[in-house]
Amino acid sequence: MSEKEDLAKQKAEAAAKAKAAALARKKAKEETAEKPEGEMDIAKQKAAAAAKAKAAALAKKQAKEETSEKPEGEMDIAKQKAAAAAKAKAAALARKQAKEETAEKPEGEMDIAKQKAAAAAKAKAAALAKKQAKEEAAEKPEGEMDIAKQKAAAAALARKQAKEETAEKPEGEMDVAKQKAAAAAKAKAAALARKQAKEEAAEKPEGEIDVAKQKAAAAAKAKAAALARKQAKEEAAEKPEGEMDVAKQKAAAAAKAKAAALARKQAKEEAAEKPEGEMDVAKQKAVAAAKAKAAAAAKAKAAAAAKNRTAVQESEEVDTPSEISPNQSKLDQIVSAIESHVGQGALLENYINRLSKDVPTLVANPDTYFSIAKFLRYDEQLDFSYLSELHGTDFESHMEIYVHLHSFKMNQSVALKVKLDRDTPVIPSLVPLWSGANWPECEAYDLLGINFYEHPDLKRILLGEDWKGYPLRKDYEPYDVEV
Repeated sequence: MSEKEDLAKQKAEAAAKAKAAALARKKAKEETAEKPEGEMDIAKQKAAAAAKAKAAALAKKQAKEETSEKPEGEMDIAKQKAAAAAKAKAAALARKQAKEETAEKPEGEMDIAKQKAAAAAKAKAAALAKKQAKEEAAEKPEGEMDIAKQKAAAAALARKQAKEETAEKPEGEMDVAKQKAAAAAKAKAAALARKQAKEEAAEKPEGEIDVAKQKAAAAAKAKAAALARKQAKEEAAEKPEGEMDVAKQKAAAAAKAKAAALARKQAKEEAAEKPEGEMDVAKQKAVAAAKAKAAAAAKAKAAAAAKNRTAVQESEEVDTPSEISPNQSKLDQIVSAIESHVGQGALLENYINRLSKDVPTLVANPDTYFSIAKFLRYDEQLDFSYLSELHGTDFESHMEIYVHLHSFKMNQSVALKVKLDRDTPVIPSLVPLWSGANWPECEAYDLLGINFYEHPDLKRILLGEDWKGYPLRKDYEPYDVEV
């Protein structure tokens, strides 16, 4: 038979079916118009049932005709599609009927109907699962069948034992059992998810696998974090306030440790992926960041320590001893001479240093430092002609120059101090007054960075001119970290 004849035949059949359906609807309308309302409902239901039966029979007939023409491979696909369509249609019809029935029922019956529907749905799902299991089992070889049967029997036995155990347990143990069951279910679901992920990963190319791994890792982290927060909330709700604080601290510490470990791990992974050139740049950046962090920490620590030391030193210096120092008269004489010749505000303070053999100590203003030193050097009554010591100190809050002088005429020593700004430590040189100040000032410049202007030859005498930084500063860090 040619294709045109087949097409004409199919069209004729379709026209006949349409005509028969129209005639049936017309008859149904005429019959319902003559019937009373009660009979109308019954007639509608019968007509609907007849139409469904007729449609089902017609669908079966068409399916048989189509399958008789199709090869074996297409037959299986057609069967699966038909089965899926039938299931979907049946489910839609069941939902429609349930809605119609619930609309007509009162509230009390509605709940019962819902429970029955739920039970029926569960039973139907269980029956469908059994049917599918049987079909799958029928396709499996004998060895796999035995394993599947054993697994199914073990699962059924486990469910039965769980039910019996829960029936015998009191309420408190029931909660524990539920928690264990929930944990076991979660573990089982996680294992199944991992298995599926492995199977999917085995089928994917390498590029997609990396993306999939990253997504899976991110999802796992998010899930773990959410679970941890949930558990923390539940535990926090049960703890008193005192324990809550301790728990929070522990949780914060654990979170920090976890974050640090994760950061280190990521850094290692990134470093492993980078070429050698980028690695060197990354190392330099890391070293620079470490230096900056260490410098900031050292600066903060140094400032705190300097503050404490300054407070202690000032308290020691200001304390008035119960016994008058034998050098107090000498100190008064020197201070009086300085104030009369240099000026009243030339000295910031003066005191007897009990920790250094009661030496009279003068603290000069930076602006009057050189004038006071010049007066001590050339005054005929004082005549401090010998400079025995000059050194600098970093107190972290400020720099300080300490000069120790001696007068052979008075047979007396005196200490001259001046405090300098730490960021820009600049002071006049004493070399024009005492030539012995030459190298001590060069040493203070070399190791602390104190600049003595008008020095005849200020230079580094211990370190090279290209040395970076000043080693005796409290915040000093080597330029070369490997030194």
